[in-house]
Amino acid sequence: MSRRTTFLMGVTLSLIMLAPCAMQAADPSPTAKKAAKGGASAKLQRGKYLVKIAGCNDCHTAGYMATAGKVDEKQWLMGDTMGWRGPWGTTYGVNLRVYFDKITEDQWVKIARAIETRPPMPWFALREFTDQDLRAVHAYVKSLGPAGGPAPAYVPPDKEPKPPFAQFPSPPPAKK
Repeated sequence: MSRRTTFLMGVTLSLIMLAPCAMQAADPSPTAKKAAKGGASAKLQRGKYLVKIAGCNDCHTAGYMATAGKVDEKQWLMGDTMGWRGPWGTTYGVNLRVYFDKITEDQWVKIARAIETRPPMPWFALREFTDQDLRAVHAYVKSLGPAGGPAPAYVPPDKEPKPPFAQFPSPPPAKK
């Protein structure tokens, strides 16, 4: 082979080997998208995990407790018509998918740090979440998209709620 042929083959081989790198440099989106998706995916997976272990579905997903969690994820967190009745009145698990669709992550973190609700919502437990965990929960719920309608409105203690509802006993009298 002549020097020219060897040189041209070397240049051609180099171009063939470097072409994918050049194409990726010209359009870094596949790698950037994969990295971003991986980060977003980890955040969403963390949010899903927290929703499950914190018991959010217990009150905010219809039928979740009754089926030992065997509710399709597409139905999660859309609120419930099952009421929770006690000395405070009757409360309902709100539709978190509609609620979270209307607020930003920053708003959610601020709300979670200050909220005080009626039972059985363990609002005090939200304060134990890290900001990162609250943001993961927000991202996960928001990723599900808004769906469903509003849960029934709060019923004061002197009014009779429509069934179904779970009756909580009154607390024992204070010791003297």
